[in-house]
Amino acid sequence: MPRPDLLNPLFRSLKSMKGVGPQLGALFAKFFGAPDGQDAVVLDVLFHMPSGVIDRRAQNGIAFAPVGSIATLKLHIDEHIVPPRGNNRAPLRVKAHDETGDITLVFFGAKGGWVERALPVGETRYVSGEIGFFGHDKQMTHPDYIVPPEKLDTLPMVEPVYPLTQGLSSKVLRRVIAAALETLPIVPEWIGRDRRALMGWPGFAEALRHIHAPARPSEGDIVSPSRLRLAYDEYLAGQLALAIVRATMVQSKGIERHFTGIVVHRIEEALPFALTDGQRQAFADIKADIASPRRMSRLLQGDVGSGKTVVALLAMATMAESGAQSALMAPTELLAAQHYRTMQPLCEKAGLTCVLMTGKMPAAERCKALEGLKNGTIQIAVGTHALFQSGVAFDNLGLTVVDEQHRFGVHQRLALSDKGNRTELLVMTATPIPRTLVLTHFGDMDVSVLREKPAGRQPIDTAILSSSEYDRVISRLAARLDEGAQAYWVCPLVEESETLDVVSAEDRYAALKAVFGDKVALVHGRMSAAQKQEVMEEFQAGDTQILVATTVIEVGVDVPNATIMIIEHAERFGLAQLHQLRGRVGRGSARSACLLLYNEPLSDTARARLDTIKSTEDGFLIAEKDLELRGQGDLLGTRQSGMPGYRIAVPDVHRHLLEFAHEDARALLERNPGLTGPEGEAIRTLLYLFRKDLAIPLIKAG
Repeated sequence: MPRPDLLNPLFRSLKSMKGVGPQLGALFAKFFGAPDGQDAVVLDVLFHMPSGVIDRRAQNGIAFAPVGSIATLKLHIDEHIVPPRGNNRAPLRVKAHDETGDITLVFFGAKGGWVERALPVGETRYVSGEIGFFGHDKQMTHPDYIVPPEKLDTLPMVEPVYPLTQGLSSKVLRRVIAAALETLPIVPEWIGRDRRALMGWPGFAEALRHIHAPARPSEGDIVSPSRLRLAYDEYLAGQLALAIVRATMVQSKGIERHFTGIVVHRIEEALPFALTDGQRQAFADIKADIASPRRMSRLLQGDVGSGKTVVALLAMATMAESGAQSALMAPTELLAAQHYRTMQPLCEKAGLTCVLMTGKMPAAERCKALEGLKNGTIQIAVGTHALFQSGVAFDNLGLTVVDEQHRFGVHQRLALSDKGNRTELLVMTATPIPRTLVLTHFGDMDVSVLREKPAGRQPIDTAILSSSEYDRVISRLAARLDEGAQAYWVCPLVEESETLDVVSAEDRYAALKAVFGDKVALVHGRMSAAQKQEVMEEFQAGDTQILVATTVIEVGVDVPNATIMIIEHAERFGLAQLHQLRGRVGRGSARSACLLLYNEPLSDTARARLDTIKSTEDGFLIAEKDLELRGQGDLLGTRQSGMPGYRIAVPDVHRHLLEFAHEDARALLERNPGLTGPEGEAIRTLLYLFRKDLAIPLIKAG
C-alpha cells in the first residue's frame, strides 16, 4: 500500500520550505539523522520535541521583575551610550524606564546601527529577556525580543526551547517549525474512543500545535496530555509493527515436528553438571514451540553464566531428532569459536555432527563443510552472519539460533529465519533486559528467562579501590599468580589518547610486562581475528596468566581458571559493561574476585554505578538501575543497531504508556488482523508517520 496522499506535505524535503537553502537543509539532514544522501523532511521538525518552555507572560514592571527571571517590559527609550571609538570590547548601552523604575539594555559587538533602529530614543518598545544586575542597577543583556507596541502579538509569550546543534539558531528552528505546523493535515484517528476519553487526550495535529505553539507553559510540558498522547502514538506504532511481525511468524505455519528424546538424553548424560530449574523450564518452552504447528519466535534471556548455550544445544539436539538441521549465529568469530568449543565434545558424545564455519577456514575444509550442510550429514553449524550468505545452503534448516540478539533488528530476524523452510527462531542475550525494553524491542517474541547460575558457581567478591592503590594491587596480584591464578586486566582504550587522561591497554601491558614478563598477554579490537584467537587460546591453555584487554572480552569468553578481574578506570564503563566484564570470572569452582579501580574525582552517577555493581550480582536488578541512570537509548545500543530509539517518548517518564500500547496493539490486531476498513486506514497512517511502514507489506502476507 503506498503512503496516503494526505501525508505527502509531511514527507516533503525541508529544502522545499521558504528560507531553507542547501546549507541549512544539509544541517537539518545531519541533525535529524537522515539516511545518507537523503534530506530531512517536514515531519522531522514536527517530531523534534522541546526540552523546556520559557514563560514571557510576566509584565509586572522593572521594579517587580526578580533578577534571574524572564520578564517582558514595556519601556520608554531614553538614551544610547555608544562606546568610545576603538574600544571594541565595551558594550553599547541603552537607558530606558517604565513607571516603576529604570533599566539598562546591554549589547556587545553591536554594529551596523541595528540597535539604534530597533530602539529609537523617545519611542516605546516591548522587550523580553532575562533580568540581570550590574552594580546597583537592573539590566538586560541582549534581549531575546524587541517589538513595537503594534506588533506585540508577534512576541511569543510562551516559548518552547529546543535542543540545537552548531550552526542552528533557536529563531531559525522556531520559524521552520511554525511553517511546518501550517502544513499539518487532518489525519484519521487511530486511538480508540474509550482510550482517548479515559486519558483526556487531544487529536494528533492538535497535540503537535499545543507542544510547539503553547498558550500556557503546561501545554508543552513533558507530562502534558498532548505530549503523553504523542508518546503513546510512538509506542503504539512500534508495538503494532512488532505484533505484525509476530503475526507473520505465527501465521506462516511451522512444521509439527516429532522427536524421541534419545539424543537430548545423551547430552544430559554427558553434561558435567545438572541442569538448573530455569534451564529445564526454558527447554520445555522451546520443546513445546518446536512440537507445535506454529513457528517458534522465542527470546532466551539469561544473566551472565546462566547456561544459555546448553539450552540452545538441547534445542538443536531436539531438532536433529526430528531430522532437521540447526545453525547458531554469533556476532564475532571469537564468540562463535567459544560456542563451538562448549558444544563440540557434547555433540560427539551424543552422535551429532557439528561444524564451525569461519572466514579463515582452509578452502578444502570449507568445501567439505558446505557439502555436509547441503546433503544433511552435518546437523549443526556454528558461525557468524557469514552462515546466512548466499553460498551456504542447508538440506533442511529447522532452527536458527542467534546469540547477542540486541545487535540484530526485527527485519534481520525475519531474514535469518527465511534461510530454511519455515524455520524456528531462537534468540539469546546475555544482557538482562528490563520489561520495558523487552516490550520495546522484542514485543514480537515469546520470552524465557534464566535467572539461576549452574550449581557449583561461586559468588564473586567485588571491591572498589582508588587507582592510587596501584602498588598494593600489584603486590596482591603477584601473590595470587604464584598460587597459579589467572587474571584479566581491562582498560577502556587501546592506545594512549591526547584528549583523555586514561591509561591505555598498551601502556598497562608494557607496565605489567616489566613486572611479570612473559606471563602477560594483550588482546584488543584492532588485532586481526587470527591474532585475537591465538592470544585467547594461549590464555585458555594457561601459557599466560594475565590478559590485558579492552572490552573485546566483554561477552562470551570462558576461561574457568581465570578468577581475578581488574577493571581500570571503572568509572568510564556503563553498568551493563561492568556486569558483563565481571561475568568473565566466577565460571569455575574456585572463589573469584573483581576489583574496580577508579580515578578521582567521581561523579554522582559514576559512584552510583560502582556501588550498584558492588552490592549485587543480579543482572536484572543491574539492568533496571542502568535504565534509570542511562535511559533506554544507550542500554541496547539502539542507535547503532537499527532498533527503535525514541524521538517523542521518554522511557523514564512515559514507560507506563508502553504497557497500554502493548495491550492495545495486540487487541487491535486480534480484532482486525488484516487492518481493513477505516480503522485499518488509520493504523496504516500511524505506521507511516512513525516510519514503521516496513511492517505494512507483512499484513497482506499474514
